[in-house]
Amino acid sequence: METVLYTPNHETPQIKRSIRRLERDLLRMGALVEQSFRLCHQALFNRDLMAAEQIPRLDKKIDRFYRQIESDCTTIITHQSPTEQDLRCLSAFMQLVRDLERIGDYAKELADIAIKIFPYPPHSSLPRIAIMSQHAQAMLATCLVALAELDETSGQRMNQLDDAVDNAYEHLYQTFAHIQDFPGVIEPILLLTLAIRSLERMADHATNIAQRVTYIVTGQRC
Repeated sequence: METVLYTPNHETPQIKRSIRRLERDLLRMGALVEQSFRLCHQALFNRDLMAAEQIPRLDKKIDRFYRQIESDCTTIITHQSPTEQDLRCLSAFMQLVRDLERIGDYAKELADIAIKIFPYPPHSSLPRIAIMSQHAQAMLATCLVALAELDETSGQRMNQLDDAVDNAYEHLYQTFAHIQDFPGVIEPILLLTLAIRSLERMADHATNIAQRVTYIVTGQRC
């Protein structure tokens, strides 16, 4: 059965069809972003460079969806006389698509980090960073399910996962910042610091998506 995120004004079938097409494109884009996130996790924590090499191709697809969805939203707003409810949905879509695109960009950054850090021995902090990554991936999955089902109640689980990511980031950052008499080159620590920052920002964008869904459903901004 086809999932319908939003039912616009039945008296404007063209807008109805256009918004449903946008919904499908958003979910397809979300699936690509999830795939990209899984691959960068595999690249960084399983030292799988073949996974890292797949991400630039996915990122190009994500960027194409981003440009197309944003353009389609603008066209509908400009030419199809949307209702107030339509505008609320379209404005949320335009914000959603930016958040998804940024998560994809951070996945690409993590893949680049995986390639640069590959020559070095695995750092002892990697298992903790992997758990942080798993929490951020769970946040992305949760917000995409919320989008598919228009579930505005996902906020509590998102907040719990976001707290876990933020706490992990703070702890790991402090650990890296206070290393003394570090043996060898500092590059692996700098790369891992960039990695945890990327994961923290990915979690923030997933939270934004969940908040956009709440706005679509309730009209209330979180």
